[in-house]
Amino acid sequence: MSNDGVNKTRRNLIALTTVVGAGGAVGVAVPFVGSWQPSARAKAAGAPVKVNISKIEPGQMITVEWRGKPVFILRRTADVLANIKKLDAVVADPSSAESVQPESCKNEYRSIKDEFLIVLGLCTHLGCAPKHRPEVGTVTKDWLGGFFCPCHGSMFDLAGRVFKGVPAPTNLEVPPYSYLTDAEIIIGVEEGAA
Repeated sequence: MSNDGVNKTRRNLIALTTVVGAGGAVGVAVPFVGSWQPSARAKAAGAPVKVNISKIEPGQMITVEWRGKPVFILRRTADVLANIKKLDAVVADPSSAESVQPESCKNEYRSIKDEFLIVLGLCTHLGCAPKHRPEVGTVTKDWLGGFFCPCHGSMFDLAGRVFKGVPAPTNLEVPPYSYLTDAEIIIGVEEGAA
């Protein structure tokens, strides 16, 4: 074999080795650089959540997840709203002065629109999940409906206000939220900030 043939074979071998090496480097670099980006799960953990509320019937409650926490969305009836006013004497913080809620929800019903209650579904005592108990008289004889935490007996009315004399120290937390339309809310963006 001549020197030209040997040199050509070496050049081809060097070129092939370079191409394979570069491909391997790209194969390693792409996942490595991609690992610097937050995962879809991490992005979703703090991201606002859009919820269509148009199909929630009066008296019905749904639960959605926001930042890994349950959020209760309850469509209240006129009777439920009337009962909330009757409970001011038995709840610990009737005006929600000591509770966590956005400015837009600092009112009697703790909501932007009276009809819809939106609260974190976590008891303010130890973070247990209270149960929705809308039936009158099911927890106590004077019960007008609300949320009951069976773990330690904390009770909340249908505005998320905590009853006196129970372990939970404050009302259920109202997360920041706003209305995109009459049929859709976004949890995680405070009213007026969207």
